[in-house]
Amino acid sequence: MPSDPKFFGDGLPYLKPFTLKGKFICIEGTDGIGRSTQVDLLKNWLEVQGYAVVETGWTRSNLMHKSIEMAKSGTMMDRMTFSLLYATDFADRLENQIIPALKSGHIVIADRYIYTAFARDVVRNSSQKWIRDVFGFALVPDVVIYMKMDIETLIPRVIETGGMNYWEAGMDMHMGQDLFDSFVNYQSLLIAEYDKLSKEFSFEVVDARKGVDEIHHEIRDKVKEILGRVKAPK
Repeated sequence: MPSDPKFFGDGLPYLKPFTLKGKFICIEGTDGIGRSTQVDLLKNWLEVQGYAVVETGWTRSNLMHKSIEMAKSGTMMDRMTFSLLYATDFADRLENQIIPALKSGHIVIADRYIYTAFARDVVRNSSQKWIRDVFGFALVPDVVIYMKMDIETLIPRVIETGGMNYWEAGMDMHMGQDLFDSFVNYQSLLIAEYDKLSKEFSFEVVDARKGVDEIHHEIRDKVKEILGRVKAPK
């Protein structure tokens, strides 16, 4: 059944009233836990079931992707400016990818959503109210699946899959004597913040320490619950 959109704040005020025929699924969690793998598996499974699926991800808009990559290549941009760049990227994807797909009946899967911005900005000592007001135009998703992992399990996982980079380690905040220490401190704070958001926004929690297939089947079961009234096209 089509539904009226729900927003965190006032939404995008210049859009005409509309209804959503599709469902909006978000996969959240910190760096290095296998989110992208699970997004791919979920997308493939849904397509096999006959659903039309659109995937979107953090900093992937055509408008802002290159600008954000250029900004991240340096270390001089302040935190508030970064937040506004991410918000611009998200606004472009929301208006031009997410909403059109949901209006036409697609299933939209987001690899990260605005909760990533909420967690990162609070850890970086930004105002919680400010960052939430900035993203007040965001749609409320139908389900948020939080892939939860403790820092002790995350460290070897990240090392095995390519190591730690400057931003994932929070090096801009000088949180440790070296990359490793900074990563542990920064990611520990991020995980704690995601845990708070999980309770506040009623995330569906999946233990990301499990095997890939087991996680995938858990996510599938949670997604089936929200697809009960959405029929796959014949």
